[in-house]
Amino acid sequence: MMNENKDYVKEITNIEEDFAKWYTDIVIKADLADYTDTKGCIAIKPYGYAIWENIQKYTDEKFKNSGVKNLYMPLLIPENLLEKEKSHVEGFAPEVAWVTRGGGEELDEKLCIRPTSETMFSTMYSKWLKSWRDLPFVYNQWCNVLRWEKETRPFLRSREFLWQEGHTIHETAEEAEKRTMQMLDIYQEVIEELLAIPVLKGRKTEKEKFAGAEATYTVETLMHDGRALQAGTSHYFGQNFTKPFNIKFQNKDGKEEYAYQTSWGISTRLIGAVIMAHGDNRGLKLPPKVAPIQVVIVPVALHKEGVREKAQELYSKLNLKFRVELDVREQYSNGYRFNDWEMRGVPIRLEIGPRDIENNQAVLVRRDTGEKITVSIETISENINQLLDNIQKNMYNECVKRNKEKTSIAVNLDEFIRIINEKQGYIKTMWCGSEECENKIKELTGAHSRCIPFKKEHISNSCIVCGKPANTMVVWGRQY
Repeated sequence: MMNENKDYVKEITNIEEDFAKWYTDIVIKADLADYTDTKGCIAIKPYGYAIWENIQKYTDEKFKNSGVKNLYMPLLIPENLLEKEKSHVEGFAPEVAWVTRGGGEELDEKLCIRPTSETMFSTMYSKWLKSWRDLPFVYNQWCNVLRWEKETRPFLRSREFLWQEGHTIHETAEEAEKRTMQMLDIYQEVIEELLAIPVLKGRKTEKEKFAGAEATYTVETLMHDGRALQAGTSHYFGQNFTKPFNIKFQNKDGKEEYAYQTSWGISTRLIGAVIMAHGDNRGLKLPPKVAPIQVVIVPVALHKEGVREKAQELYSKLNLKFRVELDVREQYSNGYRFNDWEMRGVPIRLEIGPRDIENNQAVLVRRDTGEKITVSIETISENINQLLDNIQKNMYNECVKRNKEKTSIAVNLDEFIRIINEKQGYIKTMWCGSEECENKIKELTGAHSRCIPFKKEHISNSCIVCGKPANTMVVWGRQY
């Protein structure tokens, strides 16, 4: 069995030797997605899509509990709408794909395939909004978008990807700002509670904020290799869109004024985050709450009398409480089946054979630690429930530990360059607020500002680049 295991794991590139290749191996071999003939676009396979469905279900419930309502907007956006907000169109111009012909004829006006839907929501809001009594509009859509990326990687940066985009309008700036932060808090809950990945929460710099926003807030995550991944963003627009799109309402005094707007989104990029934050050299490692299969029952010695029947009995019992799979593939060895489910990241493998049946027990194997636990059949549901909870917490704590190990402080540029080259991860520094200094860091190291954290720290009195007085602490890192 050990030889089978060794041969099987060889199919995955070593995580420490080539992280990018390791990642691609996991995507393909764990059956999450596959490449297609449409360049830059992937086919999400059932197992990968089931992860997205669990993310979607969990998130959508939190949205609805906060007053969000779902709707759907068109995929195609007329060029004139995209051009109404100048900084927005400039920010997205390089990524926009255009439809110029339809039904064999040239179109009177080009249509862009939505890279995001601020403009479409805004034009509809201008039609729907009349009075302060109509507000707020707290709407969201689950949909696909297209951005013409030059370099793509499955889930992390595909040309077409799935996401949700929320767009709200409010009577006051205070209400809009409150909603912006409320959605960021929900994203933190989804990523930390469901995906077991700790987040760094803060505000983007002016250079890194969303095109057309007054302020962009972010939840950042750190991957196994020390690179950062922007996991979700929430934007406060103020009246940057409501004025050009004429989104006005009659206020309580009978006067017309412009509404205040927000936008927020997460995407299938989160599947990539789960792979890179938790996976190892044995494959995918899924937190129990998001795993499509929480327990896989792998009966040993299927040919022996009573084994298949007992496994089926356990499946019928456990399937009422957990997401369970029964593996009765006789054409594969035990070793192959064990490794196959480890590759797919199933949190618990339940092994049962003739001797176990004789002793009224089963063996539970944890994917996160590899620990084997023998439990009584009588208490197996309780044991699994407790174990899933422990695995979820342990996976989160392991990421917290890694984040601490990969977070450094730099007080001068030489120190910054040395740290990021020797120990990739988050680096905290002081910054004067100059975009010139921000660009210098990127030019010298390839690192971007991740955010200005809400949790303030004072590291030194001077900017890491220019040495001028600085009172803003920024976290930097190379990114996906």
